[in-house]
Amino acid sequence: MKNPLTKRLPRELKSEFGKYLVIFLLLIISIGFVSGFLVADGSMIRTYNEGFQKYNIENGHFQIAKKATTSQIQAIEENDITLYENFYSEESITNGSTLRIFSNRTDVNLVCLMKGDFPSGENEIAIDRMYADNNDLQIGDTLTLKDKAFTISGLVALSDYSALFSSASDMMFDAVKFGVAIVTDDAFDAFGTAHLHYRYSWIYDDPPKDDNAAKEQSDDFLEALSADATASMNAVTNYIPQYTNQAIQFTGDDIKGDNAGITVFLYIVVLIIAFVFAITTSNTISKEANVIGTLRASGYTKGELIRHYLTMPLLVMLVAALIGNILGYTALKDFAASMYYGSYSLPTYVTIWSADAFVKTTVIPLILMFLMNLFVLMNKLSLSPLKFIRRDLKRHQKKKAFRLNSKIGILKRFRIRVIFQNLPNYITIVIGILFANFILMFGFMFEPMLDHFQEQITSNMIADYQYLLKAPQETENEEAEKYSATALKTLEENGKKSEEVSVYGIQSDSAYLDLDWKTKDDGVIISTAYANKLNVEEGDTITVKESYGDKEYTFHVDGVYDYPAAIAIFMPQEQFNKTFDFDADSFNGYFSNTEITDIDDLYIATIITVDDMTKTSRQLKVSMGNMMAIFYVFGIIMFMLIVYLLSKIIIEKNAQSISMTKILGYRNSEINGLYVLPTSIVVIASMILTIPICHYIMKYVCIQVFADYPGWLEYYVPFYVFVKMVILGICGYAVIAFLQNRKVKKVPLGEALKNAE
Repeated sequence: MKNPLTKRLPRELKSEFGKYLVIFLLLIISIGFVSGFLVADGSMIRTYNEGFQKYNIENGHFQIAKKATTSQIQAIEENDITLYENFYSEESITNGSTLRIFSNRTDVNLVCLMKGDFPSGENEIAIDRMYADNNDLQIGDTLTLKDKAFTISGLVALSDYSALFSSASDMMFDAVKFGVAIVTDDAFDAFGTAHLHYRYSWIYDDPPKDDNAAKEQSDDFLEALSADATASMNAVTNYIPQYTNQAIQFTGDDIKGDNAGITVFLYIVVLIIAFVFAITTSNTISKEANVIGTLRASGYTKGELIRHYLTMPLLVMLVAALIGNILGYTALKDFAASMYYGSYSLPTYVTIWSADAFVKTTVIPLILMFLMNLFVLMNKLSLSPLKFIRRDLKRHQKKKAFRLNSKIGILKRFRIRVIFQNLPNYITIVIGILFANFILMFGFMFEPMLDHFQEQITSNMIADYQYLLKAPQETENEEAEKYSATALKTLEENGKKSEEVSVYGIQSDSAYLDLDWKTKDDGVIISTAYANKLNVEEGDTITVKESYGDKEYTFHVDGVYDYPAAIAIFMPQEQFNKTFDFDADSFNGYFSNTEITDIDDLYIATIITVDDMTKTSRQLKVSMGNMMAIFYVFGIIMFMLIVYLLSKIIIEKNAQSISMTKILGYRNSEINGLYVLPTSIVVIASMILTIPICHYIMKYVCIQVFADYPGWLEYYVPFYVFVKMVILGICGYAVIAFLQNRKVKKVPLGEALKNAE
C-alpha cells in the first residue's frame, strides 16, 4: 500500500512553488558553474601534467654572459645533467610590445601547434596564441621585427611558457605587452647578437621525485655551476630551476587552487540553502503540529515522518544537481575552459569526464542537505504526540516572557519581541548577508584596487625610462643619470619564500630620488613594497644573499622610500661599489625622463618603462574581468534569496497574529510597521555591520594570497565601494519588502480563528 503522505508532496510543491523554484534555480546555477569548472579544471590539469613528459619540459634553465664553449658544456654535464641550447632574442615590435623569439624546438620544451602551420620560411613566424588574442593578431597578419616583415604562419603554445612571465621577479605574467614566438633557424640567426640571450635548459639524468628533492639537486647544481662559471670567466646572469619557474608552475598552481576554492564555495552555498530548507521545514512542522500529533497517535512512526519531510529538500537537491551537472558537462564546461584559455597559453586539451566532479557537485551536497535537515527534524519530531496535538513545541517552557523596559514604547517593544521570537531566522539572515557581502566586495573591490596600484606605480616611478646596460656606456643625453644595480634575494625565514630584491646604487645628489641616508656605513633605504611585504620598519636590520651564491649581506634600514613597484634597496653608489667589489666609478644603468638614442642596442640589456611597471594590473584586468560579473550577480542573488525566503517565513509564522491585529482595526501600513519593519531593521543593520567584518576577512585573505606572489600588491578598497554595496543591498531589499507588504495584505481575517488553542 502506498504511503498516503506521498500525496501531500505535489500539494506542498504547488503551495510553495515560488520558494522551491528560487532555490532550485540557485542550486542549478551554482552546481552547473562549479561542475563546469571542475570538469574543465580536471581536464586542464591532466593535460598540463602530461605535458611535462609529452613536451619534454626542462628541469630548469640558466643564462650566462656569453656562449658556452664545448669544454664548459662538458664540464657542466658532468653533474648528471644534459644541456640544451635554448637561446632567444628579445625584440620590440611596432604595437609597443615585446616578443621573445626562439628557433623552433626539437629536443626540449617542445611546442604545441594550436592553429595554422609552423614557420617554414625566413619570413614566417608562429606566435603565442594568448598574445595573439590580446593583440587582435591572426594568421596571415604581418609583424615588423628589426625592419623586417614576418607573416604569422600559426598560433602556438610553448610548453615552458604556459603563463607569459617575462621575468622571475614579476608579480604577474603579461600576455598583452609580452609574447613568445618561434622562427626557423635561419631567421633566428638573422636577428644577430644585439639582443641575444645565451640560455641553456637542462634535464636531470635522474629527475627529482618532489619539490624537496628538486631543491636539493638544484642547490647542488647551482654551486657547481657557479664554480665552473668563475673558472671559465663566464658569469651566470640568471638561474631558474623548474620548481620555482613561474612561467611553468603558475598555471598548474592556479588551476589546482581554483579547484579547491570553487569546491569550498559550493559547499558554503549548499550549507546555507540546507539551513534555509531546515528552517522552512521547522516552520512547516510548527504549522502542522496538530496533524503531526494526530498521525503519531494514529501509529505513524517518527522515522516515517522524518522521511516524508526529507523528501522535498532531497528531491529538489537531486534534480538540481542532475540538471546542473548536465549543464556543467556541456555548455558551462566550455565557458570555464574559455576563461582559462583567456589567461594562459595552454596546449589543446581533451575533456575528461570526471567522477570526482560528480561526487563533489552531487553526492557531497546531497549528504550535506540530508544531514542538516535530518538533525533539525530529529530534534523537532522528538516530542510526544500529545505535545504536538496541544501545539506545545517548546522543550523548556519559560515561566514568563523576556522582560523589556516599560519606558520603551509599546510598538518598539512589540518589534523587539518579533525579533526575539524569530531569532534563528534573523541569525541566518545575518550569516547569509555576511556571505553575500563578501562575494560582492570581491567583485567590487578588484578593479579599484588594481587602478590604485597602477596609479601608485605611475606616480612614484623613478624615471620614465630606466636603462640597464650590459657594459658601461656614455651618453650625451643631459637628463640621463648614472646608477648601479644588481639583484639579491631575501632569506627563507618564518615560512616565507625567498624574494628577489633589486639593489640600487644611487648618486648622492640624485635628481630622480630624494633619499636621506644616515651616517651608518651599512645604512640603506628600502622601498614601501619591501617594508609592507616583509614587515620591516626603519631601524631594523635586514639580511639578503646572492642570487646565485651563498654570500650574505646585512644592512641597517635608515628609512622607507615610497616606491611600490618593486621590492628594492637603495644605497649610495659609493657604498654600492664598495659592498659588491666594483670599481669606484662603475655603473650599469641610467635613469632618464627622455629616451636615450645614442647607445647601441648591443649594450642595452633592459629598458623599463611605464608599460613594464603596470603589467600586473593590466593583466589581472584582462584575466579576471569576466569573473567579476559572476561575483556581482551571484552575490545579489544570494542576498535576495536568503532575505526573501526567511522574511517570508517570519510573515507566515505570525499570520495568526497579523490576522488578529486586522480584526482589532490595525491598518496594513501599521501591521507592516510591526512585522516587516523589524526585518528591515535587521537587514539594513546587517548590511552595514557585516561590511567591516568582510573588509577585515578580505584583507587577511588577500595578504595571505599575495604573499605567494613575487612583489607586492597593496590591499586597497575605496570608501565608495562600501557605499555601493549598501545602496545595492537597500535597493534589493526594497523589492523584497514590497513583496512582503503584499503578503501581509493577503493574510485573511479568518486566519485568527484557525488553530485556536
